[in-house]
Amino acid sequence: MKENAAPTLDTVDIQKLLEYLPHRYPFLLVDRIIECNGDASCIGIKNVTANEPQFQGHFPGQPIMPGVLLIEGMAQTAGALAVHASGSNRPDVVYFMTIDKVKFRKPVVPGDRVEFHMTRLNRRRNMWWYRGEAKVDGVMVCEAELSAMLVGAKTDKNA
Repeated sequence: MKENAAPTLDTVDIQKLLEYLPHRYPFLLVDRIIECNGDASCIGIKNVTANEPQFQGHFPGQPIMPGVLLIEGMAQTAGALAVHASGSNRPDVVYFMTIDKVKFRKPVVPGDRVEFHMTRLNRRRNMWWYRGEAKVDGVMVCEAELSAMLVGAKTDKNA
């Protein structure tokens, strides 16, 4: 392992995710990180259930997970990776900056287990770029490129 490289993790449970991300129910869209390879890549998991509030109004009677929530799940997985990789004692705030090259391939429905596969494309200072794929049972349901910025939680509130 290189000096200064973030450690490889096997899993990040929900308690650690709550430390990394400011999101809470119903906006926390990652249940667990099952694999993390330094700052290069990680896989987050979202178990989709019929109890979730978006299904009351999004195609009632034939619930489909909104695509914007798939993108948000990718962004949260990437954000957790960036916070972990930054090595900060106090996690920074991660601001979602851009979405590019988005494609929705198949619907996600209650009962599905979504895997968010995120790979770092680039990093410059506090900016991070990722390529993401959302998969259900190994089949890609959505893909996108995202960027995010880590901002100090106390020092850069107005940035």
